[in-house]
Amino acid sequence: MTETPTHQELVAGLIRLLTVEKRAADVFAGPPQDDGIGRVFGGQVLAQALAAAQSTVADGKRAHSLHAYFLRGGREGAPIEYRIERDFDGRSFANRRVVAAQENEEGIAVPILNLTASFQQPEDGLEHSDSPMPDVARPDDLRPDMELRREIAEQWGEKLSETQRRMMLRPRPIEMRTIDRLHWMSREPREPRAHTWFRVAAPITGPDDTPELHRAIITYASDYTLLGTSALPHGLSWMRNELVGASLDHALWFHRDARADEWLLYATDAPWSGGGRGFNRGRIFNLAGELVASVAQEGMMRKRVKT
Repeated sequence: MTETPTHQELVAGLIRLLTVEKRAADVFAGPPQDDGIGRVFGGQVLAQALAAAQSTVADGKRAHSLHAYFLRGGREGAPIEYRIERDFDGRSFANRRVVAAQENEEGIAVPILNLTASFQQPEDGLEHSDSPMPDVARPDDLRPDMELRREIAEQWGEKLSETQRRMMLRPRPIEMRTIDRLHWMSREPREPRAHTWFRVAAPITGPDDTPELHRAIITYASDYTLLGTSALPHGLSWMRNELVGASLDHALWFHRDARADEWLLYATDAPWSGGGRGFNRGRIFNLAGELVASVAQEGMMRKRVKT
C-alpha cells in the first residue's frame, strides 16, 4: 500500500516539477509530474515556461506579465522542451518568447504552447488600486477542498471511473478552500463567480525561497478553477463527463510580490460563454486585501455528446 506523502514532500515535489534543467544555450527541459495522469496540467507548462524564460533574464528583473497560447495537449510521462528567444534586453524591461514542445507518440517533437513574458527591474512608482478584495469568509473558517472531494467521491460511487477517482483524490501540493460551489460540487446552475483561497501545503524555506519561485507557483495555481467558472451557469462539469474542454490561452499580470505559502484569494468571474468557448477573469489578493495579480483565460467548452 502506497503511503500518503507529507505536505512537505508534496511541496518539495512541486518545486522539483517547476525547476527546469538547462540542456543547451537557451534550451531547457521541464520534468514530468511523478504521478501524472493523462494530459499535462496547463498550469505546469505555463510555470515551467516562465521558469525557463526567467533563467535567461539577468539584473534582478522579475516577471510582470505573461501571455500564452495552448496549441496541443501535452501528455504525462515525457519531458517538455522549452526553447527561448531573447527578443529584448533593456535597462528596465526585458522580453522573452518561449516555445514548449514535446514528442508525440510517433516520437516527433511538436509545439504544445507558445508564451511571451515581460520582465521589469523593480522600481517605485505612482500607485492606485480600484479593485477591492471581495468580502468573503476567511480560510480558517472553511473546510479544505480535499475533504469535500472525498465526500463527493463517496456520493458518486460507481459513477466515477477509477481514473476519475484517482485524479479527484490524489494528494495535491496546493491546498485550496472554496467559499462557493464549484462546477464539480453541484449540478445547480449559478452565477459565474467563484472565490477560492489557495496556498502551497507547507512553508517554503532555504535556497528555494525566491520571488521567482513564488511567481512560478502562482502561475501554476492560476490555471485552477478558472475555466470552470464559465461552466457554473450551465450546471455542468468536466468531472462528471458532461463537458469537453481545454484552455486556449492564458494571460497573467503580476502587480506585486506575494508568497505562495501564505493564503491568497482567487476571485474569478466569467462574463461570457458561447460558440464553444468560455471567457474567464481572475483576481488574486493577499490576506491584507492587496491585489497581487490579474488573470484572463479563454477556453474551449463544449457539451459532451452522448453516444
